[in-house]
Amino acid sequence: MTDTETDTLGGPVVAASSLQVYREVGDLKRLRDARRPGSLADRAFVRSWRAVLADPSPDAVERVALRESAHALVAARLAGVDAAVLELAGLSRGERLEVLQRAFDAVTSSAEGALGDLGDVRAALDPDPLDEDALPAAPAFVHALVRQPRAGATHPVRPRVVVEPPESHGDHCFVTAVYSAFVAPRFGVGRGEAFLVALAHHLPNGDLPDAGFGGEVLLGEHYQRVLAVLEERSMDQLPDALATRLREMLPQRETTGTPIGRVFNTADVLDRVLQVHHHARAAAFTAAQALDDLDIVHPGPVQEFQLGVLAAAGIPVR
Repeated sequence: MTDTETDTLGGPVVAASSLQVYREVGDLKRLRDARRPGSLADRAFVRSWRAVLADPSPDAVERVALRESAHALVAARLAGVDAAVLELAGLSRGERLEVLQRAFDAVTSSAEGALGDLGDVRAALDPDPLDEDALPAAPAFVHALVRQPRAGATHPVRPRVVVEPPESHGDHCFVTAVYSAFVAPRFGVGRGEAFLVALAHHLPNGDLPDAGFGGEVLLGEHYQRVLAVLEERSMDQLPDALATRLREMLPQRETTGTPIGRVFNTADVLDRVLQVHHHARAAAFTAAQALDDLDIVHPGPVQEFQLGVLAAAGIPVR
């Protein structure tokens, strides 16, 4: 194995037994609820930026990374059922924490320990709803990235493969940030540092519509200059100290010669390829999977009646 495939201990960075967890976190791009517009990932992307801007110190960013990664794992199973919903429903603080921990353990147990030690992430589960009204407003580029669709698979001499619905750059950046936080310790990188690099890695796309790999090739000798100019337009919306820090860290995403670069490229390629796999799975989804594998007619006191309704209507269930 090469350095990009192994951790500091020589083992695989991402074991096959952990892939289901990555897929479930990636599905936050497709989960929504009635409280706010946008996917859960888009909303977490905006919330993460606002929390970083409230206190961009490395220690505070680490806390943001831990909290968001912890709650992303919970949302993989509970979707939009979070601390705020549980509080609204009358659960005590202790009861809310118990539910969050139960969901966290349910999803991580499927990885059979292959995600490494997540004790610090689990400890960041917060049963108190985050007071988002107390956070500063997000810069314009953050909202633009939520509106900016990803190109998908493109090539300079072949037609674009169009898939619906497209993910947003906010979706991609947030999920890549969480993946980065997962793998960061394997390369000796802090979770907060890794999370921040991934959160910010598409700053140019606040202004630049995504034409994908094909567009990069066709922009040719102008591509790097276009990226640099538009990245600075987004950078100018950030506090000076945070912008300076990102100018030092972001170039590392273009290399695997540094630990940060290896973390980022592990997370980025996982998200890009798992996104393609999602569309392939969605296109192949069958009714039998829902009925047999997912028990969409749930076991319980009304199951027999419901199956009788379907049988009488001539709708096959096996």
